Amino acid sequence: MSPSRVVAGRRAVTEAIRAGAAGEVLLARGARETPGLQALREAASAAGVPVRRVERRELDGMAPAHQGVAARLLRGAPTLTERELALYAFEDDDFVVVLDGITDPQNMGACARSAEAAGAAMLVTRIHRAAGATPAAVRASAGALVHLPHARVANLARALDRLQAAGFFTVGLDGGAEGTVYDEDCPAGRLALVVGSEGKGLSRLVRERCDVLVRLPVAGRVGSLNASASLAAALWSYVVPSRRAASQRGATPSP
Repeated sequence: MSPSRVVAGRRAVTEAIRAGAAGEVLLARGARETPGLQALREAASAAGVPVRRVERRELDGMAPAHQGVAARLLRGAPTLTERELALYAFEDDDFVVVLDGITDPQNMGACARSAEAAGAAMLVTRIHRAAGATPAAVRASAGALVHLPHARVANLARALDRLQAAGFFTVGLDGGAEGTVYDEDCPAGRLALVVGSEGKGLSRLVRERCDVLVRLPVAGRVGSLNASASLAAALWSYVVPSRRAASQRGATPSP
């Protein structure tokens, strides 16, 4: 089975069960019966997902750091091409997270986890020189990659053009930007938040496609955060508050 059709680790497997994506759960013989494993077994039973005991070496061959449990997937979150991205039926206030060359699966998974938790409609990543939804990435995402639609594109700059044509305002996180997330108002409506790679940041063409660049204010001696930490900080200091405020303004007052 393709690695992309397997998730490993107790939290990721539990999320796959809850998402209706798990076809079978595999437990290592002799795995310690912890409360977390018991909850996983109960979730599988409630969802009608079969649980099978296997030798640990079988899990070793399927995924690293499996914690004694893995699941074979019936399906994952939708994976879209660049063309399908252009035709996707976004809501008027959707936001997407765009990753420009994140190569570390752990970092990519952590970005997906933050994006899904913040309510992102989609994750957009490059095909080349970038991490995919590997078992390590899915585990690092705590199962978020099972839920979150994921567009993988060959040309990220062109994908941003497509998003802009669909009404998205593109904001790039860039350490050299003049304004911080506290200086610039997060725009209403469709938004694409773009995060650069671990070492090089935003590529030149992607940076040029962004409508505005913002940075995180850093007060300490460490000059920057890694990509997933930067994304999480920007989501909860910049995007989520503006979405919450807009929602409250649009709420109908109680009689």
